Amino acid sequence: MSSTSEQDTPDAAAPAVEPVDENLAIIARQAIVDESRAVYGYELFDRSTASDSHTAASDAALLFNALSYAGTEALVGKKTVFINCTHDSLSGGHLELIHPEKVVLEVPPLPDGATQEEIEGRLPTLEALRTRGFRLAFDQQALKRAYTSWLPLAAFIKLDMQAFKPELAAPLVKFATTHSKATLVAEKVETAAQYELMRDLGVKLFQGYWFAHPSLVKATTIRPSQATIIQLINLVRKQASTAEIEDLLKKDPTLSFNLLRFINSSGFGLSCEITSFRHAVMILGLKKLFRWAALLMTTSRAGGAPPAVGQTAVVRGRLMELLAAELLPPEECDNAFVVGVFSLLDTMLGVPLEKALESVALPEPVMDALLRGTGVFAPFLELTKACESGDEVAFAKNADALHLSNRQVNWAHLQALTWAESLNEE
Repeated sequence: MSSTSEQDTPDAAAPAVEPVDENLAIIARQAIVDESRAVYGYELFDRSTASDSHTAASDAALLFNALSYAGTEALVGKKTVFINCTHDSLSGGHLELIHPEKVVLEVPPLPDGATQEEIEGRLPTLEALRTRGFRLAFDQQALKRAYTSWLPLAAFIKLDMQAFKPELAAPLVKFATTHSKATLVAEKVETAAQYELMRDLGVKLFQGYWFAHPSLVKATTIRPSQATIIQLINLVRKQASTAEIEDLLKKDPTLSFNLLRFINSSGFGLSCEITSFRHAVMILGLKKLFRWAALLMTTSRAGGAPPAVGQTAVVRGRLMELLAAELLPPEECDNAFVVGVFSLLDTMLGVPLEKALESVALPEPVMDALLRGTGVFAPFLELTKACESGDEVAFAKNADALHLSNRQVNWAHLQALTWAESLNEE
């Protein structure tokens, strides 16, 4: 069984192939979620650093390169995409080539000291973009008197939770809803209290790290289906026999139903229907079975962590695997995948990470990276986290430490996003 499974996924740890295009951006993607914490869209922003050899083009031009090369589906699926822009890029011809229906352009305020004439002078460009079908998003600077003329053009206004005191939230929300028809987005939301405050004020969309950390860490027991998934992961890692795996699947109807639905889905591309667990396990092979179980665990907690966390965990796993493939032996790439997926296990299960990891048999280097931030996988995990956030310093430092170029990291990130999206296709 173990030897066959190696052949089942020849690309399981294939190195990320670098594209020829030198101008691809480093893309960061952050989820924007609704009140029920389902993903509404993603903000994309350019993460290219000045250390790159090529001359950086405008952020929106770089983003367009990435979107047209990888396809919007790879980055955002069918969700709305928010593109972080500069005023120069808003006048660029590349926007003529982007379909505006699912695109929101995030327009920054002008630099401090801009005259009223300069602010008003941007109106024709903004109005033209609106006419072409783009929706515009402004930050709370647009609520200042100087930007009154911009407000009617706003489809979204983003309120930065780190930029004002909680007691100012209510008057800000009231002012924004009175003077514009924009949908409000609370961004940089880092705590449950901030989320609840803005939700109770009627804000509909949220962005930030609040979903990546449990609001309350307590030692709860793992639900039976999750316990079974962890058992399955352990069996696979021990290279158990097909019979042992089949026995476990028979004990959990939900797990077995999910497996058969997955393997018979159109995305899997089989010509005949698979009805037996044994056949399903043999066709998947151990590596794909492990990945399926890891994915399932990230999405199986009803009423707990929002879907965005599971998606983030899966992207982390694949990105770490692809980055590791550039520098480490092939046998280490699977462990890199495990580190990425399990780095959000505390959030997904609602228990401290140390406790969550007690139930899974993992190699020592994996535990070192997850619990102690040390060892061979630690810098890969730090770089992967930096890819998700706007932390330019951490990104540059970790990419540098691993001697990975912007292009290598960017291409691996796009591949990871595509792979994670494909797992969700029915």
